[in-house]
Amino acid sequence: MKQSQFPLVFREHVPLAPYTTLGIGGPARFFAEAGAETHVMEALEFARARSLPSFILGGGSNIVVSDAGFDGLVIRIALLGIRRKRSGMVTAAAGEEWDQFVRWCVEHDLAGIECLSGIPGSVGGTPVQNVGAYGQEVGEVIHAVRVLDRGRQKVVELSNEQCGFSYRTSVFNTTRPKGFVVLAVSYGLRPGGAPRIVYPDLSRHFAERSDPPGLIEVRDAVLNVRKSKSMVLRPDDPNSKSVGSFFKNPFVSSATALQAEEAARHRGTLKRDEVMPRYPMPDGTVKLSAAWLIEHAGFVKGYSRGCVGLSSRHALALINRGGATAEALLDLMRDIQETVRSRFDVELTPEPVFVGFTKPLPKAISVEERS
Repeated sequence: MKQSQFPLVFREHVPLAPYTTLGIGGPARFFAEAGAETHVMEALEFARARSLPSFILGGGSNIVVSDAGFDGLVIRIALLGIRRKRSGMVTAAAGEEWDQFVRWCVEHDLAGIECLSGIPGSVGGTPVQNVGAYGQEVGEVIHAVRVLDRGRQKVVELSNEQCGFSYRTSVFNTTRPKGFVVLAVSYGLRPGGAPRIVYPDLSRHFAERSDPPGLIEVRDAVLNVRKSKSMVLRPDDPNSKSVGSFFKNPFVSSATALQAEEAARHRGTLKRDEVMPRYPMPDGTVKLSAAWLIEHAGFVKGYSRGCVGLSSRHALALINRGGATAEALLDLMRDIQETVRSRFDVELTPEPVFVGFTKPLPKAISVEERS
């Protein structure tokens, strides 16, 4: 991995909005970019010595920063480098841009993450959320995660099992949210492996093919699907000023799923012969579609409320329509949650991390849990 030879620099009152895909948020009291592992330790010591909270910033694709900013130290991870150890084992530094890493793997004929093309953010954020899309999750291919154990102030390696991956979660955002800083991630990929095509949009895309598509073709198809939903960051697409999917798909009991469906029928949202989208899971729970619940609660694609709204292409994406504040975004988030709860008795949980907020946030991870 590449290690910066320059000294660590601490800056004050640095605007955080430009470091996020939402383009929302106030300044950081202190800000430092860590280009070496020693910089991370040095920055954390800087915060400890001053009794400051700290926040680890990656690609900024999954955070909502408060309008007041963050009254502590923001440490932006700028560690770079990709190293192929053996046939399918590849290690990438946490600061590498995720989609560029996916492209590198596809171009080197390594299968396992091709369906995760186009997702904004950095490599270091992928194990935290167990990033997944279109039939793949990184938890399926992560071999190990190199981390700074903040309690022991020691660099260690966590195995896949120790990471505790499940749907959009890991030890990094559940049981040990304050415990580690991700420095690098090792992926066990398949040299010459076939791409995974299980997502309906991809299956339809290749339905006319008589021969199986290659990794590059699948990556291109995924990028096209994501672009059609404004889920690829593009300066000319206002729908893409978001954190991607703002809410997780809820996992509920079979009884709750049936009750939600009956509630939809009672309100006339569903006809008697229609069914609500639901997907039985191996553990007995049922996954519901958050996008369906949101739209059938009255928040349709393209819904707008001043400077915030929903993407015109994707009901799960809350967007900054220009000049948005974090408070306006949170007001919309709460209204969506409360309306879905009142109509279907289902809770929607936000996906992003909320940075610098002092008031309690419903069903959300605050920076106090991540610092």
